[in-house]
Amino acid sequence: MSSLFVVLLVTALVLILALLTAVGAGKLARLDGASYPAALTRAAVAFAGTLTLAAAITAALSVVL
Repeated sequence: MSSLFVVLLVTALVLILALLTAVGAGKLARLDGASYPAALTRAAVAFAGTLTLAAAITAALSVVL
């Protein structure tokens, strides 16, 4: 497999994971009684947090490997 393909595949998987996390956080916030803007804000924070965590893990692994 080419390295470009692997990078694109991993990027797509991380984005899908971040989107699923955001949807789950938004749904849980909505079930908790939050308004739509508040639920959207919580979903955005979860999305950004997931991407930040993925970037931090990638940076740590690049130093180790």
